[in-house]
Amino acid sequence: MLFEEPVLIYGAGREALSTRAFLKQQQPDLPVFVTVDSGTADIPDTAFMAPEDIKDAIRVHRFGDIIKSPGVSRYKPIFDIARSAGIAVTSNLNLWGHTYRYGRTVIAITGTKGKSTTATLLHLMLTRSLIDAGLAGNVGLAPLDIADKHAVVIFELSSYQTADMNFLPDIAAVTNLYPEHIDWHGTLERYYADKLRLIDRDGGFPVALGAGARSNALVAKATRDHRRLLRDLTPQEHATVEAATAHSRLKGAHNLDNALLAAQIALAAGATLDGIVQGIKAFKPLPHRLEEHTFGGMTFVDDSIATTPQATKAALASYPGQRLALIAGGHEREQDYAELAGLLAGYGVTTLACLPVTGPRLAKATQDLAPAITILNAPDLEAAMYALHAHKDQFDTVILSPGAPSYNQFKDFEERGRRFIELARTLFDQNPT
Repeated sequence: MLFEEPVLIYGAGREALSTRAFLKQQQPDLPVFVTVDSGTADIPDTAFMAPEDIKDAIRVHRFGDIIKSPGVSRYKPIFDIARSAGIAVTSNLNLWGHTYRYGRTVIAITGTKGKSTTATLLHLMLTRSLIDAGLAGNVGLAPLDIADKHAVVIFELSSYQTADMNFLPDIAAVTNLYPEHIDWHGTLERYYADKLRLIDRDGGFPVALGAGARSNALVAKATRDHRRLLRDLTPQEHATVEAATAHSRLKGAHNLDNALLAAQIALAAGATLDGIVQGIKAFKPLPHRLEEHTFGGMTFVDDSIATTPQATKAALASYPGQRLALIAGGHEREQDYAELAGLLAGYGVTTLACLPVTGPRLAKATQDLAPAITILNAPDLEAAMYALHAHKDQFDTVILSPGAPSYNQFKDFEERGRRFIELARTLFDQNPT
């Protein structure tokens, strides 16, 4: 794909860097602009364009295409203005599809939660079955960085990416569907539609559904025809995956569901049952997903990736029979915490540390539904950890599973998770090295 006019990259994260490298390789002399809504735009070989100047630049046609990063909402009015002026808005993923899709098997996985673990497990299962497979999207490489290196490409895709993905997969999967990302999509209905656009399309490609998706009426409607669904695992295959998972580092019933879904897809893609078992054995917990650390005889669980109440419930369910301290709260996305609050005592939560801005809503609901739980309201994560240290006789395990994004206090969930572990080490480690 050749660009005949200058290009504007909107965003300056990992995918923007990947896009710039691709353009440099394809068209070394192509003029490229970059813009960001906040922060710095440190992209090599680009000219910065302020967001407030874009409308005038569109009017005089200073560039012919916009390549948008996933975190930038496709529903920003500026993109409608661009399209009306005949300027295409595309993405790193769609550039991959145009350049490298032909001749490859594409497996695309989405869902509100579990997609990263499922995609990683699938990749391990295929490679352990001696299938040439690569992993890209939100885990692994950016789409353009994986290029044409593998015969099979697994994409782990957010709703930001499925919203305008313009090529078809060979196999598509949905892990589950819960409310999230309303700020990006504008409405909950649009979030669901954008997420399910991966499967709600013509083409007849097969579809696999996780346990949390099978009972969802919206998913059923998007599937269109039940004959598209991949075959279920046989009782023997199911038992083999379940036994392998029980002896692996995959914790919790939700991760068994992820393993079963990955195995279903892997078999359809040509994997062997032995390769599936070996893939499960090789799995290591992804960073900030139920990642365990021990300090001073106490377990600290970094589950910073948990940005929905449903993900927090899954994390808590992974530690039955333990006295738990939960750190929750973060960026507002208008999610309902009432159900979670009513379940905390049953999960073994004795202490709840609440962070802005969603934390106070969870604290209020918990106070009403489970008054025996100690509630600690804190202005930030550091204050929460100090407060927990003062109540450390009340619990054995501390779980950072916020049920909300991090953007109000941290750059991303990775930074939040790292800070949690730093504070745990500082405050609770009795023998620091």
